[in-house]
Amino acid sequence: MSLLKVVGLGKSFGGVKAVDGIDFELQAGQLLALIGPNGAGKSTTFNMINGQIRADRGSVSLDGTELVGLPPRQIWRQGVGRTFQIAETFSSLTVVENIQMALLSHQKKIFTFWSPANKHGREQAMRLLEQVGMLEQADRPCTALAYSDIKRVELAIALANEPRLLLMDEPTAGMAPKERNDLMALTKKLVLERNMAVLFTEHSMDVVFAYADRMIVLARGRLIAQGQPDEIRHHPKVQEVYFGTGKTFKLDKTAERAHAG
Repeated sequence: MSLLKVVGLGKSFGGVKAVDGIDFELQAGQLLALIGPNGAGKSTTFNMINGQIRADRGSVSLDGTELVGLPPRQIWRQGVGRTFQIAETFSSLTVVENIQMALLSHQKKIFTFWSPANKHGREQAMRLLEQVGMLEQADRPCTALAYSDIKRVELAIALANEPRLLLMDEPTAGMAPKERNDLMALTKKLVLERNMAVLFTEHSMDVVFAYADRMIVLARGRLIAQGQPDEIRHHPKVQEVYFGTGKTFKLDKTAERAHAG
């Protein structure tokens, strides 16, 4: 049974159909890449699933629960986590304090003068940091981190909600090739360990073809193809949309090794 089911999803802005009746499903334990050229409707689709934009029509259900019409906070409470293209952390806090704040929110707790937040859930926060490879930097301020490490902290923050579905918006934007592959290899490992699902948008085709289990491709608001990476790589309509005709996607050597492994 699919964890996420999207049926007939649509959104118009004025007379423009930004997303025009798309359908797809996502199972637990899978990474699904949502790709398409600029203006394809990726961000609108993403934001409708997350509740930041309300759909005009169609359905988004998570394990049978309808999400359309719910605000982002309630969708988050249903077990939908999110990371952003520009990583968002509390720069004035340490790494571990960022995770502790996320745990407080997840557990619906508040802190007072008599019960400071930095005493809450430190052990659990440290376990999350260990999972994303940031344990040794737990007590450093976020302002002192490299950008790739901030992305790992953001991932740990998202995991504090124990999500069943994780939405990742351009997770490797601004990162070097090795950093991109390290982050996505970690994400794939966590998907399998936690049996969660990940829907991600990404401009790096190396990342997409190396790590996605399945792909959906949008163009001008419509779904033009879906399937496994090898199917999408040779799909004539996808090639036409991205390149014109006569070309196919190629991976760099780092991504090729990851794909082979």
